[in-house]
Amino acid sequence: MQAEAAGSQQLLKVINRMALVRHLCAHPGLSRADLAGAVGLTKSTVSLLVRELVAEGWLVESEVVATGDLGRRPTPLFIDPARLLLLGAEVGIESVRVVATSLTGELRACAVASYGASRTAKACIATLATALLKVRKQLDASQQILGIGVGLPGGVNEARGVLNFAPNLGWRDIPVGALLAEKLQDTLLAGVPLFLQNEADVAALGELEFNPSPASDPLLYVSINQGLGAGVIVGDRLLTGSRGFAGEVGHMVLQLNGPRCSCGRRGCAEALIATRAMLGGSQDGTALRSLAEVRAHLVDEDAETLKAVNSAGRNLGVLLQNLATAYDPCCIVLGGSVVELGEPFLQPALDTLLDYASAANLPPPSVRTSRFGANAVAVGAAALARYRLTRPALPLADTGVALTLEETA
Repeated sequence: MQAEAAGSQQLLKVINRMALVRHLCAHPGLSRADLAGAVGLTKSTVSLLVRELVAEGWLVESEVVATGDLGRRPTPLFIDPARLLLLGAEVGIESVRVVATSLTGELRACAVASYGASRTAKACIATLATALLKVRKQLDASQQILGIGVGLPGGVNEARGVLNFAPNLGWRDIPVGALLAEKLQDTLLAGVPLFLQNEADVAALGELEFNPSPASDPLLYVSINQGLGAGVIVGDRLLTGSRGFAGEVGHMVLQLNGPRCSCGRRGCAEALIATRAMLGGSQDGTALRSLAEVRAHLVDEDAETLKAVNSAGRNLGVLLQNLATAYDPCCIVLGGSVVELGEPFLQPALDTLLDYASAANLPPPSVRTSRFGANAVAVGAAALARYRLTRPALPLADTGVALTLEETA
């Protein structure tokens, strides 16, 4: 019983510490007294916890603010921007992207590495491990990495660290957590907690954790690349589903007997909206092979390319209408490489969404693009690490388990 009581007390202390960190992430510059009132703790408890957090590198004290009042002036507290960092990685179809961020999402280092000839899971995870270590070596040796987040292109069982299925890579039931932990063993990143989740889910968390504007909740993040997925946040919680497949909106069927999708079905949103929907022929009969070629033909105002991109955009508008009806979000965020096509793709989507809203005499949902651009998934993966580390009270079924080298070796 004594051991249980001690464990409960220790967990309560961790919960209280992280409550202070989260509140200062959202409301920097508060004093100890302000924090005590905001989180419902006594001033003496807050003072003790803040002293520990400052010593460990979570928080930093600023110069006192002149208030004009008599007595001791309050000392503003901020998240320390330098001592504790996060690593985030995007496992893409062609390459990996790794970033290091501060606890509030400022970029500190970045690296991109292509896979090369071999696209097996083990070879790609080896590339990921090398890129993570490359970014770590760009940082000061005195800086501590608190956690590593990884965004994966498919359904993820976070508790087991397993990628269930990535159709565009042909991977199924891959123990990414264990394989990556093995590659990082006996390196500078040995023992650092690993957190894995779907790419759109982590990008949604990036908007939640690192966006300085007030959080929009519920929030939908729609990621449009070679694949198409969504991250859904409701009540500060990431909706993952019973098998990790929540948000796989790219495989919602929009058109009966439509074009074949990578999943094997016909008429999926991915087949009508993502990259392959635009890789038809151009006006001169040339077959387009990449999004870069689509972009170049848009610049040349190629009629066939404009038609294909417009059609994909209108289908995106249909998908957004369905998602808005299903989730009633405060905000929809669009990200991914296809979004970078800009107005020729996005305007038809917004016009279609507005048409549906007008027909129902309802205001359209708020839609914006991601503030992190090409780094959205990698930065979001870093946000995943912060999200899990600063919410120790979330139930196990929701949080999954952080994988460490000791547990997977």
